[in-house]
Amino acid sequence: MASKTTYPVLGNRALNRATLDRQLLLRRVPRSAMSVKGAVEHLVGLQAQNVKPPYYALAARLEGFDPEELSALMASREVARLVTMRSTIHTHSTDDCLTLRPLVQAARDRELGQFSTGLAGVDLERLGAVARELVEERPRTMKELREALLKEWPDADPFSLSVAARCVLPLVQVTPRGLWGRSGQVALTTAEHWFGRAAQPAPDATVLRYLGAFGPASVKDMQKWSGLTRLREAFERLRPQLAVFQDENGVELFDIPGAPRPDADTPAPPRFLPEFDNLLLSHADRTRVVPEEYRMRIWKGNMAYCTFLVDGYLAGIWRLTESDATATMTVQAFGTLTRAQRDALAEEGDRMLTVLSSATAHDIRFGTVSE
Repeated sequence: MASKTTYPVLGNRALNRATLDRQLLLRRVPRSAMSVKGAVEHLVGLQAQNVKPPYYALAARLEGFDPEELSALMASREVARLVTMRSTIHTHSTDDCLTLRPLVQAARDRELGQFSTGLAGVDLERLGAVARELVEERPRTMKELREALLKEWPDADPFSLSVAARCVLPLVQVTPRGLWGRSGQVALTTAEHWFGRAAQPAPDATVLRYLGAFGPASVKDMQKWSGLTRLREAFERLRPQLAVFQDENGVELFDIPGAPRPDADTPAPPRFLPEFDNLLLSHADRTRVVPEEYRMRIWKGNMAYCTFLVDGYLAGIWRLTESDATATMTVQAFGTLTRAQRDALAEEGDRMLTVLSSATAHDIRFGTVSE
């Protein structure tokens, strides 16, 4: 009987440091080494359920980041907001909008299947054609789109029609939605119309990019990140050009051979992250960053808290409140912090507020984050 192949073992801290390095969280990247658009592409998108998280995410990762830079890229259609991985809104570069959205279409089809009762009698191909014509004529709010579709299918469930349009078409949120310091309703058009070119999936290239941003990782890790299933075939095609490891539980991990894998004892500075940061959501086994005892403490119902890292691991949550004169960051640790850790968090918090707030005074408090 042939023995099972064994691979070099990467312990939890080694995986932690490797992932932090790929995520640009071991040290801020100088602007001379990576642009804002380059960072968005390197990270394969930023969670954007709300407007501010992509800006917070980049402030934690780039030296000298100015929120207006990302806002300008969005205004010039070099990046945009649309639903991709895990059926959630992400900020992506133009190229990634056009390759990732069709790649995850199978997941959108599965999602659509959950609404079959509300879509009884609805021809989805015709729905896609009708919705496309509407949003390409001019950007539409979801309410406008839903009401127009109800005229075609009055017996359908209104919410199911909304979901169907979002699943069938790659709908981009047009500006001013998503711009820094601006507000605007969510209005939608197709990615092809917004960018002026067609979409094309790139599955194998996306595997390599996922590993570059989140590796070393298992097949199940990428499936968790993407919301897709059956990715084993793509990994097997790429196996000859990948490095292979295993974690402490014997799970097979893939990686790009030349990718950084820092020593497990490499120092990891404190970092403040937005809610839904992909660092915390993109592995089947999240213990490389999220201690098991804290796993459920970053959520309340369907609301997620902003989080922070100490020594590379999730250590608590934070909240920002602002007045005209003062920005107050309240920091709530899940465990005990040393004096040195508190001082480092206060310094990092002040730096983040300098980037993200126009208030002239900053107040970093250690206490309880209120709802």
